Formats: sequence, structure tokens, C-alpha cells
Amino acid sequence: MSFDWSEYLNLAQELAGQATMPATQEAKLRSAISRAYYAAFCKARNHLRDKERLAIPSGGKAHLYVRDQFKNSLDSSRKRIGHNLDRLRIDRNKVDYDDSVTGLFSMTNADLRLAKRVISVLGSL
Repeated sequence: MSFDWSEYLNLAQELAGQATMPATQEAKLRSAISRAYYAAFCKARNHLRDKERLAIPSGGKAHLYVRDQFKNSLDSSRKRIGHNLDRLRIDRNKVDYDDSVTGLFSMTNADLRLAKRVISVLGSL
């Protein structure tokens, strides 16, 4: 079945405390995946910018740049961060653009674990 994109408005209203009806579980899971990606991505971006003093490109180019900075490292922990960011980005694109996504519940659980892992490893660098 195709996702009803207006459910994102219901979720936005729910988050803002203005809900007239609760958001569907699918809207919540899709948003959880998207937010998990951005949590991991922004922490990785800020690590490169603030701790390593790298100039991060603006806009959409930042996503590939950040992933590549980690994936192209010789350090296995950094490589894993890059690959995990890749996986999270692929799933984020699916939930943000595809009308139908299979395995949404298991994808959400996996992506939440991956995002936690990325943030944890970044904290130890």
C-alpha cells in the first residue's frame, strides 16, 4: 500500500502539540529513520568541522563529503562510521521518497542501532 504523505502533516501537528488526530505508526517510523540519519550525519559533520578543522561543503554536497572522509580513512572505526552513514542515508532516502517501503519496523530498529553506534564511536575519536 502506498504511504499517505499527508500523514507527515499529522505527525508535525502532533509534535507541535496541535494534533487534531494522531499520526500513523508508518509516519512515525519513517520520521524516526530520517531523524536517526540526521543525528548521526550532523554529529559526524560537526566532528570533522570542530575537532579536525575541516571545511565542510555547504548544502547537499556535505553528505557525500562527510561519508567519504570517514570511508576513505585507514582507521577501521572511521571506515565503519562512513559505511554506517551510507546505510543510514540509503534508508533515509527510501522513507523520504518512496511511496512503499517494506520491512519498515525492522529497518527502523536497525537504523536506530546504527545511528547510536556512529554517535558512540564519534565520541571515542
